[in-house]
Amino acid sequence: MKLVYDINDRPKFGQLLIFAFQQLLAIMAATIVVPVLVSSSAGLTPEVSMSTSAALFGAGVGTLVYQLFTKFRSPVFLGSSFAFIGSMVAAFAGALSNVYLGYLGLIIGAAFAALVYVVIAVIVKFAGVGWINKLMPAAVIGPTVALIGLSLAGAAVKDVFSYGPTDENGSFVMTTPIWISLICALVTLVVVILCSTYGKKMTKLIPFIIGILAGYAVGLVFTVIGMATGNNELIVIDFAPFKALVADGVNLSTFIAVPEFTFVNAFKGIKDFEVSYLATIAVAYVPVAFVVFAEHIADHKNLSSIIDKDLLTDPGLHRTLLGDGVGSAVGAVFGGCPNTTYGESVGCVAITRNASIATITATAVMAVLISFISPFVAFLDSIPGCVMGGVCVTLYGFIAVSGLKMIQKVDLENNANLFTVSAILIPGIGGMAMKIGQVTITNIACALILGIIINIIVNKAREVKTED
Repeated sequence: MKLVYDINDRPKFGQLLIFAFQQLLAIMAATIVVPVLVSSSAGLTPEVSMSTSAALFGAGVGTLVYQLFTKFRSPVFLGSSFAFIGSMVAAFAGALSNVYLGYLGLIIGAAFAALVYVVIAVIVKFAGVGWINKLMPAAVIGPTVALIGLSLAGAAVKDVFSYGPTDENGSFVMTTPIWISLICALVTLVVVILCSTYGKKMTKLIPFIIGILAGYAVGLVFTVIGMATGNNELIVIDFAPFKALVADGVNLSTFIAVPEFTFVNAFKGIKDFEVSYLATIAVAYVPVAFVVFAEHIADHKNLSSIIDKDLLTDPGLHRTLLGDGVGSAVGAVFGGCPNTTYGESVGCVAITRNASIATITATAVMAVLISFISPFVAFLDSIPGCVMGGVCVTLYGFIAVSGLKMIQKVDLENNANLFTVSAILIPGIGGMAMKIGQVTITNIACALILGIIINIIVNKAREVKTED
């Protein structure tokens, strides 16, 4: 892919801020929804729920740590990991209703996950990445990357039909008629496509910002009409985040507020800590870390194909693992959520063809700063699900297409490759997942593991076919 901005290119300062804001919009929804889902699943009251602004701060700091470890050579943002949601809920459950001990468990768990990454990184440092390429060639990685995008299709469609005020769990209230949300989503989607396809210069580089603003504007029109006529079904935008800013009058916190960092609550739980709690956390986090490791490789293989540079050799898989692991742990200290490389960020790089590390770094700094600015956090929270759904259709679609492009390079006339790809796609799309105790092995992880096993079984046949 021909990039407009390569890794080492630095856009002008004004453009840099706009590009960074676009990346932030791409990753924002998924990043802040994780603490909302965990708080809901763990039964946390609003007074002690996880903070979305702290999660945004943690994602920004985690990304900066990742960039340091990778020597600013890998253009991807780290956001809250969905894979660890079950682990985080288990941390609160294992604390036996002591919510502050649960917050301490979030930090300890992220440290356990980081330790797994560090151990694997050391092995990779001395053993190299050749064994990984043999275990996971294009016939394995290609369909796996495609699955990452396809598995998110349901979430994108659900967002398309989500709008209006949210319930106590932070979920959009789905009301009828659904055509209202569909219009907002389609406007967003079409504007993104038009800007990216026919746009000139700057317009082509910021299709998501323009698309989101267009969808938001349409939603605002419906909302104003709904409020004026008393028709709640026309209210697309939830202004509750803005109302919360002035609930106690206009004061300093209306404009600037320090996020409720995880380590502050964790300190309150230290006095109740018991060694036996470590086992609960280890069982919840360590197995998931191995699953996320496989997705880490798939994401970096995908990103490598987009920027035409092998990130597994430069800066090296050991560095990306250390950056992901340590960045995840540091991010969890502030936001509670272990981080991971984000497909939305990769998709944004692919669509805009902007792989500038300066953009990713500016995005991380912007995430940190914005987490303190109350009105801006409120605006981000108020973006309707249907608008983000319109954006996600393109982002997730590009991830899936990137995987399919990898499969194009595979000789599917060779049955060894054909069965390997098939053994990944069908179980993955079919939703084959397993739950062992409190550990959930996702459909992507199950499909990848099955693909690796099949690849090992048929590898000899593949080599014989090649020799012929």
